[in-house]
Amino acid sequence: MSLLSEEHLAFRDTVRRFVDAELPKDWARALEQDEHNYPFALWEKFTKVGFHGLGIDEKYGGQGGDILMQMLLARELARTLGGLSWIWGITSFAGVKSIGLYGTEEQKDRFLPEIAAGRLKAAIAFTEPSGGTDLLGGMRTVATRVDGGWRISGEKIWSSSAHVADYLLLLARSDKDAARPQQGLTLFWIPTKSDDLTITPLAKLGMRSMGSCSIHLDDVFVPDELVLGEPHKAWYMLLPTLNNERLMVSAFCLGILDGVLEDALDYAKERKAFGKPIGQMQAIQHMIADIKIGQYQVETMLMDCAAKMTAGLPAVLETTMLKVAASDIVNKAADAGIQILGGMGYSAETDMQRYWRDSRLWRIGPITNEMARNSIAEQLGLPRSF
Repeated sequence: MSLLSEEHLAFRDTVRRFVDAELPKDWARALEQDEHNYPFALWEKFTKVGFHGLGIDEKYGGQGGDILMQMLLARELARTLGGLSWIWGITSFAGVKSIGLYGTEEQKDRFLPEIAAGRLKAAIAFTEPSGGTDLLGGMRTVATRVDGGWRISGEKIWSSSAHVADYLLLLARSDKDAARPQQGLTLFWIPTKSDDLTITPLAKLGMRSMGSCSIHLDDVFVPDELVLGEPHKAWYMLLPTLNNERLMVSAFCLGILDGVLEDALDYAKERKAFGKPIGQMQAIQHMIADIKIGQYQVETMLMDCAAKMTAGLPAVLETTMLKVAASDIVNKAADAGIQILGGMGYSAETDMQRYWRDSRLWRIGPITNEMARNSIAEQLGLPRSF
């Protein structure tokens, strides 16, 4: 018996049929290998089917939909796309979630219809070269108040898809005299075509064609109308969205687990060695059983967290545990998948290596699993370790 409502089941099944028909694994693999070219064709497929409008109210041209629908979409996309699911996810988080939560009515009227129609791409610009996990302590990007707006200078790094984005969701220190690191921060919605803003692509291990970039801001002017929420209080605004981000990452992890299990089972049934299918061998069976166990663990935790968030219940501890478990489990599963496929698992002709490379990132971002474990321990009453 499914725990999903008829509406959610229908949505999941519709997305699954779309993914099977329009986003096959071999196509996704070819997109990812073409690492110097952003997959605009994938973005356009999302546009035509209306995925960019998920989570946006119909009055802004969106499709509506709740948290669980967003997680179902993330899972189904990641089964074939792996990390390229972020082609949808980044703008959904940086644009839909952020404008929807912090934006004024004027900002919502201006930007949400453009996002829903697939005419606006966004990127996240939070991390800095000197910060990494220490996001607040390492914040060196400074926003200075000037007539009619702000002047921003600093560096950002690992901003995925920034080179093709229209806007950056950027966090900067706007009050250098704030008493605590989490105070005195402001959230900006910055056009990438701004003068004195330079975006440089970076080479990386996975999710290659999506691109990740460094950003240099040299006294970039941002008008007051592009400040999101109240100046100097951005961190307190962002905290409620962290649950959503961890939930989305975990849904992507679950989708990759689906793909890993699918490919491992197919190969174990077809590949023969020593006169029999390798799926008859106990060592292979145990690896596949462990992948299935992990899939069930992540799915159960994800559904619980989504239900709590939908009901408006506190879920910081739960989503943090989910993110750690999901990323650890999926990366271990993808590694086992490579082992099951043997030499073909290491080959660029199959998807296991892509699943491993893409899932490896989620043990690092959006928060490292080590820092997440610190947070879990602290929420259990233990003293802060840093």
